[in-house]
Amino acid sequence: MDTDQALDYIRANHKAVLATLKKDGTPALSPMTVGVDAGGHVVISTRQTAYKVRHIRRDPRVWLCVLPEGFFGDWVQIEGRAEIVDLPRAMDGLIDYYRSISGEHPDWDDYRAAMEREQRCLLRITIAKAGPSVRG
Repeated sequence: MDTDQALDYIRANHKAVLATLKKDGTPALSPMTVGVDAGGHVVISTRQTAYKVRHIRRDPRVWLCVLPEGFFGDWVQIEGRAEIVDLPRAMDGLIDYYRSISGEHPDWDDYRAAMEREQRCLLRITIAKAGPSVRG
């Protein structure tokens, strides 16, 4: 599977499990909602205070297993490096993330306020390797 095929799959399937590395080298797994930005990065909205953000600040390597809505069926695994984009620079990316997954928000001012209140950031993952693509 190549990167473009993985990105096409992720554009249509938004449920995933993200793996980061804890300080002791063991994996930390987190269920996530994922999207793809215009630059071909996998993107995730999370809180700046989340453990996964601390793990990525220390070691940017990440692994992601993207699953279909019903859990069983085709799935894709990727590995790559994550960049953390903090507010205020993250706001446009957070809006694009929402739109790519859920469409238009009924109140963008409310959405922006919630992103600030929740101290959101954007994880932007550059794919280094994609695959396998498996049916299970």
